[in-house]
Order: sequence, then structure tokens, then C-alpha cells
Amino acid sequence: MKSFSKLPISLSPHNREGGGFDYDFIICGTGCAGLSLAIHMIHSGKFMDKKILLVDKDEKKVNDRTWCFWETKPGLFEEIVYRKWKKVWSHGENFSGLLDLEPYEYKMIRSIDFYEYCFNLVSMHKNFEILYGNVESMNSDGRDTFLVVDGKTFAASYIFNSIVFERPKLKKNEYWLLQHFKGWLIETDEKIFDPSQATLMDFSVDQSQGTTFVYTMPLTENRALLEYTIFSSSLLQSREYDEGLKNYLRNILKTTNYQVIEEETGIIPMTNFRFPLQMGNIVNIGTAGGQTKPSSGYTFRFIQKHAEEIVKQLTLTGKPFIHAYKKRFYFYDSVLLNILHNNKLKGSDIFTALFKKNEPRHVLRFLDNESSLGEELKIISSLPTGPFLRAALQQLVG
Repeated sequence: MKSFSKLPISLSPHNREGGGFDYDFIICGTGCAGLSLAIHMIHSGKFMDKKILLVDKDEKKVNDRTWCFWETKPGLFEEIVYRKWKKVWSHGENFSGLLDLEPYEYKMIRSIDFYEYCFNLVSMHKNFEILYGNVESMNSDGRDTFLVVDGKTFAASYIFNSIVFERPKLKKNEYWLLQHFKGWLIETDEKIFDPSQATLMDFSVDQSQGTTFVYTMPLTENRALLEYTIFSSSLLQSREYDEGLKNYLRNILKTTNYQVIEEETGIIPMTNFRFPLQMGNIVNIGTAGGQTKPSSGYTFRFIQKHAEEIVKQLTLTGKPFIHAYKKRFYFYDSVLLNILHNNKLKGSDIFTALFKKNEPRHVLRFLDNESSLGEELKIISSLPTGPFLRAALQQLVG
């Protein structure tokens, strides 16, 4: 997750002195969203005659994060799925169960594999160029669209931007929580993991800092990725994440004999702020384009669906503009954020109830914004009526 840094974006003309190069498309940011869009373009076979520029500040050469998601069939990146599970555990105060995800599989992709796969594929197509540098500004006035990188101007028909430049100003009934986490890839002396079963959410940890859980992705019988995750409005000190992981290993997994092989950290905004889909001919993608699920932080699958729709619209109409997703899911997310922000219920109780009282496949469809109204009503009815009704009324009145 990139930090929120100020970067001027305007819809006014900009002096292009110093020369620039014209492109059909510029993709600003080569993280998950930017590279996913590039790969969707390549796989479509419809953009071989288009000149496309990828821009980022730095090269992607380290395994800096892990993406986990669920699918019912092989996706575009199936080739680099590192591990997948058909069954996952959910642990809460009053429920502990092994969930059969059929027809879904829970999948894990390492960022280094993703970067290498994408850049290797891009390098095979001469219509792509890559530029590393500091993006100083980005502009679109409906007539000219371009960005400035290290003092040089690059124009394009459309710019796809995945950078969140700064924290937005919130209106009434808009919330901004953070999903922040630290992960350890560990290797233990004993064989304590079942590689066929992951842990999606384990809430059997201290909840005083906010909604807190650990998820565990077992790779072998003695190697796993553990992520200590919190939903709250503020971050912890670095040592507090370490202590959370150490306590989980000692108290829950009952081991002190392990080595930390890799570490990763992340910060994902959980907000019902409506990120603009486009500004002139600048099209926002990824978190900047509202593709992070506000109530859960899941992003990978939403990025893929968004990229697929952009490519479809470009192919059919020559323009990348698409409509926002169904408003009722935005409302559901807003209600849950209201409850979490105002501490009306413990997040651990809410997510535990979801999996305790509903079929896993229905919950996953709901979290993917793909459920039917009937499924949604059943899921909503499984949650505490009073707090959710009051929060819903507050969001409607606001």
C-alpha cells in the first residue's frame, strides 16, 4: 500500500514545454491495479497497435506483500497462484468451525511472483514502455491529458491512475478506518500446520486495540505465513505487531521454536468515501478508483473485475468509462463502517456471526458484491437487528 502523499492533480491546462511523448494510454503505478490492467489488455489481444506507458517511482523487485482472494474457477493469474485451499478455519468467541468453501477456493499470490510474471509478459510486447521516476503532477482538461515525471511531460488519450495522493476530506456519515497488519513467514522446528487447511480469521486474540485477528496460510507442515491484522482508526507501534505475532505463536499455536524468514506490512483504507471514478480523461483504478471493499479491505478480485470491464468498454466504445457498482453494497458497507467506527458492536462478533449462521459460499458471494437480494436479506437477518437497524437509519438520514 502506498503512503498518502500530496500530489497535485488538476483539470486545468499545463505547459508542455520541454517536450513530451504521445501515448494512447499511460498507466500510473505498477502495483496490483496498474499491472493487472496491463495484463488484461495484453490477454484481450485488442491493443497491440496502441502505445502504452507504464510509470512508477521504483522497480518492483522484492516480495513486499501477499494477495489472498477466492475464486470458483481458474482466473487470469492462476499460473502464479502459490497456494490454494478448499477449507478454512474461522475462530471466534462462541464459534470455531472448519468451513467448506465449495465451489470456491481460497488462493494466495506472492507479490514477487506477480511482478515477475507481469513484467516478463509486458517485456514481450514492443508497444509497452516502462518509465521510472517521480510523478510531479497529472492533468486533464477534457482536451489534453498528461502527467509530468521528473520535469518531463507525457501526453496520452487516457491516463489510468492507481495512486492515492492524500487522505480525502470526509462528509457526514463517511468513515475512514485502517486495516493495518504485519505478516511473518515462519519456519517451525515441529510439524504443526496442516497445509490443506488455512485460517481465514482467528479472533481468539486481544480485542482492546480494535477488531483484531490473525490469519494463517500454511505452506508446508512447518512453514506458514501469519498475518496479525487490526481494523482501527490509528496504527500501532512496530513492536506491538511483533508482540501480537509472538503471543499468537506462543499462546495459540503453542510454539516458541521458529524462525522468521520474511516480513511484510501493509495499510489498507476501509472507507465509504466515494473515490472519483474519473477526472476528465484520468481514470482511477485500484484503491484510488474505489476498488477496495470498504468493510473488509479485500481488493484483488475487485481490481480484476474492474480491469476486465475497462478493457471491455475500450474494446466496444473506445472509451474506458464504466458505471459505479450496485449502490446497495455501498450502503451495506457504510452501515458496517458506522458500527465499527462508533464501537456499537465488536467486529469480532459480527464476522464470527456471518460464518456461524450462513453458508460460506453465500458469505463469500456477499463479500464479493455478487450475492442476490434474497441471500443478502438472509445474511443481514443473521446479524444483531437493533444496532444494524439504528446504523442503517443513521446512514439513510445522513
